[in-house]
Amino acid sequence: MTIYFYGADEVPYGCCSNFSDHGFDLDGLWWPTSEHYFQAQKFKGTRHVDLIRHARTPLRAAELGRDPSKPLRRDWERVKDDVMRRAVAAKFRAHADIRDILLSTGDEEIVEDTTTDHYWGRGRTGNGKNMLGRILVRTRNQLRAELAETSDGDGRRPRR
Repeated sequence: MTIYFYGADEVPYGCCSNFSDHGFDLDGLWWPTSEHYFQAQKFKGTRHVDLIRHARTPLRAAELGRDPSKPLRRDWERVKDDVMRRAVAAKFRAHADIRDILLSTGDEEIVEDTTTDHYWGRGRTGNGKNMLGRILVRTRNQLRAELAETSDGDGRRPRR
């Protein structure tokens, strides 16, 4: 069974959305959502970063990050997947409740169910790259491996 998500308010998988209200510390700063972090990184090293970080909503952060009058960092196309990976990993490491939801997806494929984004989601044709879904699966696998390392097989942390 494939797991589809889109809206941040969807139960239980809305937490997979970059608009979900799950803030985290990354690069020495507090980010209200992974959308805030992702959009701000397009302008790393400029004052536009703080403007996006302080945006009232993730939608506003997205609007500011897509402002065509602001030049993107030169390496954006090369680094954007890694930026997304870092944001998603930080978010799920910071919140046990949503980490449990992500881990509960087992080995299922996870798909951002959007017709408007062929790169991050499934796109209009359904054959999009679904990079956000793929990053969520990778994050799930990393979290599972980290949990296996810290437990002694029965889910409890080992005694030292």
